[in-house]
Amino acid sequence: MMRDGYIARYLGREYEASPDGDTVRLYRPEPAEGFEEVRPGRFVRVVAAAEIDDLAYVRSTCTWRGQPFIVLAEHDAWLRVEYTGGKAPVAAELGLEEFDYGVYQGWAPKQDVTDLRESRL
Repeated sequence: MMRDGYIARYLGREYEASPDGDTVRLYRPEPAEGFEEVRPGRFVRVVAAAEIDDLAYVRSTCTWRGQPFIVLAEHDAWLRVEYTGGKAPVAAELGLEEFDYGVYQGWAPKQDVTDLRESRL
């Protein structure tokens, strides 16, 4: 599973999370006690930040065609990647789309990606 966002450990379990001042929103894909459905397949629980055992930002990174990337998403055998090398000519050579000024993204075949790893920031 590719992750890029906050995670929190609460009562011995890890959740996708969104810190907001003195509270943290915890997310899960199925119902559970204390969680409210906000849309189909998405349940949230708001807890005090002081109750959280651990809060961290995790990011998946990889190398594709010899260049560094952040992994934003995964779909079937493809990874949505964002180039972090900072060189527009290289991004163009790789056939990446300019998502925003200086931000280049594209889809990479998962089998062509190396050094896939998750880092806690």
